[in-house]
Amino acid sequence: MKPVIVVHGGAWAIPDTLAETSVAGVKAAALAGSVVLKRGGRALDAVEDAVRMMEDDPVFDAGHGAVLNTDGEVELDAIIMEGETLAAGAVSSVRNIANPVSLARAVMEKTDHVMLTDRGANLFAESIGVPTLPTDALVTEKERKEWEHRYKRYIVGVKELFNSQWGHDTVGAVALDSFGNVACATSTGGIRNKMVGRVGDSPVIGSGGYADNKTGAVSCTGHGESILKVTLARLILFHMDQGRTASEAAKSSLQSMHERVQGCGGAIVVSPKGDWTATFTTERMAWAAVDENVLYYGLNPKEELKESLK
Repeated sequence: MKPVIVVHGGAWAIPDTLAETSVAGVKAAALAGSVVLKRGGRALDAVEDAVRMMEDDPVFDAGHGAVLNTDGEVELDAIIMEGETLAAGAVSSVRNIANPVSLARAVMEKTDHVMLTDRGANLFAESIGVPTLPTDALVTEKERKEWEHRYKRYIVGVKELFNSQWGHDTVGAVALDSFGNVACATSTGGIRNKMVGRVGDSPVIGSGGYADNKTGAVSCTGHGESILKVTLARLILFHMDQGRTASEAAKSSLQSMHERVQGCGGAIVVSPKGDWTATFTTERMAWAAVDENVLYYGLNPKEELKESLK
């Protein structure tokens, strides 16, 4: 089985000032994950490494680049899932964890639960020795200024959020390893000026991500409330189970979400046979993939650039 990894850095109206760094970030993340796969590693390890790299990159709305809620605080959500046994772990509303995707994996591997939230998630992190840091350490100077100077209520339209340069979004990865196993991971800081305690799609299984060796793996990005309403990740895999390709399934599902709830977003998908796609209905989405020694990447609609890795 040929290994494949696909990553995204969020579907939104990425401004030109962030275009180059966003593409560089997803390319680096895809390459990091591909190193794991080329060494014969597991898809689960590859997606975790790729997402951790983006959580550590302040250009993305995850980990060190997270946006602020109405109280000017960081609240982080993440999910990770593997397709062999459907094992999954998730965290929501964590405040001082640099890499929530790894905490989500710990929930999966070290508890009997699937999701821990807020204080409980932080207590669990402390109990297993996960390093914490001051919350302010996760906030960039740029984000603090944006929040202070452009404060506005959360109740604004989906179109304004994701088709304006005010919006920000999620990171994610999907992978297929040489053993035929798929995995997904998604991590986010959510929407700027969200209500305290708001949780979007990212940590919710079947919405922000899903992985099943029988059908494939998906990581979603976009307006969380819209994605939740249509359970976008499972909707995409449902269409794949009906015989559609990864691209057809993603396009159909995103179109359905737009028609039903006027939501915009994007998704990366990989099938058990290595068919993959990066699809979005927002102005831009930074994405990258490594497939058979070729690095694919893009930012704008219908854009697919590639570089040989040989």
